[in-house]
Amino acid sequence: MLIDLFNTFVHTPLYNGLVLFIDFVPMADVGIAVILLTVLVKLLLFPIAQKVARTQVIIKRVQPEIDKLKEEYKDDKAEQTRKIMALYREHQINPFFGFLILLIQLPIVFGLYWVFYKGGLPNVDPSQLYSFVPIPDEVNMLFLGLIPMAGKSILLAVLTGITMFINMQIVLPSKPKKAEGEKSSLKDEVANSMHIQMKYVMPVFIAVIAYTISAAVALYWVTSNIFAIGQELLVRKRLKDEEDKENKGNNKNKE
Repeated sequence: MLIDLFNTFVHTPLYNGLVLFIDFVPMADVGIAVILLTVLVKLLLFPIAQKVARTQVIIKRVQPEIDKLKEEYKDDKAEQTRKIMALYREHQINPFFGFLILLIQLPIVFGLYWVFYKGGLPNVDPSQLYSFVPIPDEVNMLFLGLIPMAGKSILLAVLTGITMFINMQIVLPSKPKKAEGEKSSLKDEVANSMHIQMKYVMPVFIAVIAYTISAAVALYWVTSNIFAIGQELLVRKRLKDEEDKENKGNNKNKE
């Protein structure tokens, strides 16, 4: 039942989108089709993903206040939770929104992976095509005449790791600074370890995976990471513009 739903609402539409792009892109280049399909899906998810990115940026900005509350009420967890939730409400933050969006996006991400990894290209399966989607006259698996999409690509794997690394530097919050002479607790050490792994180990890990699977999946990751970086920078700029506008309004009121 779940597999049928996945195929009907995720895999089949994505497969048809890829084949449709292949039919009209220059030289029937699968790599270009992969980029266009990834961008299309990202644009469709942009309103939702933008809310998540906005929430993450705001949480990063109030993180010092959160750390202060955790320290101030470290012996009263119930009060600590109430204070933090009040801070979230003050800044209109829904800390669980990101998890909800992740659950929505996971089937799509997996569907894209499955299309690129198990799509059977250059052979097209007519049984999976909608009636209005034509079978391409040719399917060119050589991206820009250089990179075989069905094989492995060290170049795309490295680019996957680099773009993931840049994205992690932008998205992840900075480690909270400790007061001089303050000792690190076990919790601090674990958090520091996780922070290092997300920033430095994860990009390497993803790059290795990108190399072991098809170049088409690696190209999807590169495109997705670049889109995420641009999205994060856009959200930050918009928030800054909003803050500048609000500050100007407050200054005028004081005058």
